[in-house]
Amino acid sequence: MGKTKGLNNAEFEVGAEVRVADRAFLERFLEEGQYHNELEPEQLEYADRVAKVKSVDFFHGGDEIYTLEGIPGVWHEECLRPA
Repeated sequence: MGKTKGLNNAEFEVGAEVRVADRAFLERFLEEGQYHNELEPEQLEYADRVAKVKSVDFFHGGDEIYTLEGIPGVWHEECLRPA
């Protein structure tokens, strides 16, 4: 999606601290299911947590997918905020 830095440019660099979105946002995101990676229901438990970016990958079309240190699953950029 490239919120501010454009397609295929990570919003959050490896090592940056991010905050997972609040639970209400994650629930809406899960229900809508419009992106390449789907949240798993278990990921809702990590709402509002802060973690460091472990890695970032890009889907064709520019969607950014993150893995976080100490938090399971993969996270779409829309589910993350600056810490």
